[in-house]
Amino acid sequence: MSRADVNECRTILTPQVLNSVAEYFKVLAEPSRLQILCELRSGPKNVTQILEATGMGQANVSKHLKILAQAGIVSRQPKGVSVYYQVADPMCFELCEVVCRQLVSRLQQQARQLEPLAAIHPGQSS
Repeated sequence: MSRADVNECRTILTPQVLNSVAEYFKVLAEPSRLQILCELRSGPKNVTQILEATGMGQANVSKHLKILAQAGIVSRQPKGVSVYYQVADPMCFELCEVVCRQLVSRLQQQARQLEPLAAIHPGQSS
């Protein structure tokens, strides 16, 4: 990275911007919220449908939907007596896919590093 690139990064990534980025990642850092997002990936759902699909409690789902909506990751759409939630920021899935690819790569690398040990102790597993 050149000195100009570093300076541009510092200008763009101010402490305020980095705080916003960290807050976005905090929202995605909760497994229950990721589970809800996975359910919404196939299309809008109301709370009852999300409850049935996830097995989570109503208060828990409502709390996480509120956080996701405040972050702008999901949106709410009233329809009759129900409110339907849908993904408003599909970029969250791309981020998850990047992380998953990195995890798979890291695990494959660790497995390759352990291959010599398997050769020393064949037939043993943990």
